[in-house]
Formats: sequence, C-alpha cells, structure tokens
Amino acid sequence: MRHSLTENSSSFRLDGRLAVVTGGASGIGRAVARRFAASGAYVCLLDIDDKESAKVVGEIAAAGGSAKAYACDVSRQESVASAFAKVFQEGRLNILVNNAGISHVGNLEGTTEPDFDKIFSVNVKGIYHCMRASIAHMKSHGGGVILNMASIAGTSGLADRFAYSMSKGAVVAMTYSVAKDYLAYNIRCNCISPARVHTPFVDGFLRKNYPGKEQEMFERLEKSQPIGRMAQPEEVASLALFLCSEEASFITGSDYPIDGGFFNLRG
Repeated sequence: MRHSLTENSSSFRLDGRLAVVTGGASGIGRAVARRFAASGAYVCLLDIDDKESAKVVGEIAAAGGSAKAYACDVSRQESVASAFAKVFQEGRLNILVNNAGISHVGNLEGTTEPDFDKIFSVNVKGIYHCMRASIAHMKSHGGGVILNMASIAGTSGLADRFAYSMSKGAVVAMTYSVAKDYLAYNIRCNCISPARVHTPFVDGFLRKNYPGKEQEMFERLEKSQPIGRMAQPEEVASLALFLCSEEASFITGSDYPIDGGFFNLRG
C-alpha cells in the first residue's frame, strides 16, 4: 500500500530538518525517506543502488518533497566518509536513520566465515561507520537524533538466523552505548526492532527458494505472526517518524519492538 506525501502531515513535523536515511532505495528505507519528506524533512538517501535511489528521489519530488541521493557502501569507511562530506555541505545534519542492512538464512554450521564477515561488515560496521561519521558534526551543532534499525532477531531466538541475529544484537548494544555516552551533547539514540516486514527481500526469498509456491509460503509466513500478517514498511516508517520528532524528545536509549505481538502473544 502506498501513501501519498500529504497523508498524516499535521503532526510529528520535521520542517527544516536534514535527515540521512541509509538503505533508502527500497523497503523500509524507502518508506522512511518518503514519510520524512512528507513531514517536511530534506532527505539524503545513502544507498549502494544508484538507480533505485534516483527513483525514490523522483517519487518524493513528484509529491512535493525534497530529497537527494548519494552513492554509498556503508561497509566501506572511505565510502561513508565521502558521502557524509557531501551531506554536510547541504547543511546541519539533524537526523540519522541507519537502515541499510542485509539478511542471511542459516544456523551456526550453515554459516561460512565469508557469510559471517559479510553480515558483520554491513549490519554492524555499516552502522558504526555512519554513526562515527556523523557524531562529531552533531556534537558541534547542538545535538541530533540517531535511529538504528535492529530486529526482534537481536533479542529473541529465531531458527536459522545465526549471523543475522548476531548482527542485530550488536545494533541494540551499540544503540544503548551511544545513547549513554552522548546524553550530555543533546544526542538521542534509539533503535527499532521489527518482526517480519513485507519488503522486496521477502518476495525475492520466496521466488528463489519456493518457485511455484510463492503465494502458499507467503500466507504461511503471514500466519506465523501472532497478529496474522507481516508489517508493512510504512508502519515501521510511522514509528521512525515519531522517534525522530520533537514529540519523542524524552526518549533515548530504547529498543522499540514493532512485532505484531511476537514477544508476548506467541502460543
């Protein structure tokens, strides 16, 4: 379901704010970028996929919002430094949403060292690189907001998600540490832990692993959630908007589940 940029624009405004959204070319990142632009933010998308980023910028512009895209591989510190140097030329960075990430299916024995290293380089070091690139800027400009995308996998045992769970647990821990260390600098840091979200990754996974049975498996995945369906990216984006807005100014060092009852309502 698509939301226009004018929907729900009367509250949680980000007018005059410069926001960076990593992994903004698709899925949750795309929804966050669109929602932030709808609420008045100037959005800088950082993504490895130039073409899809340009499409999102076009969508935002067509709906009256403001955005720009920068090519960035969050796993490479030099790429992150280059992208943020360009962002800082746009003005003061107010909000950083660390959304870029990759997934992996496999238990301990099914996770090779290259698999492990790849997940770590994107999901853990990627967030480290982006926070480190922005924190001095935020300190010198009176503060800011950092929002990291974690997962219920980081704090709950999920089958066949060894490396992915490791990485998201690290995201939660980094969030708490940064929130504690930068309280005095007016920098808030929180994370969101979604359950399964219907993104292009899910569709691609089903096409690859269950050809001809995509719909059947999709319905099975939906029913595995206590609420009876997956989350939509726009629902995660709504929580992200709240946590990055002034209405959430008293919230820092928190991990927010958006899980359709996963933690408390499983049978």
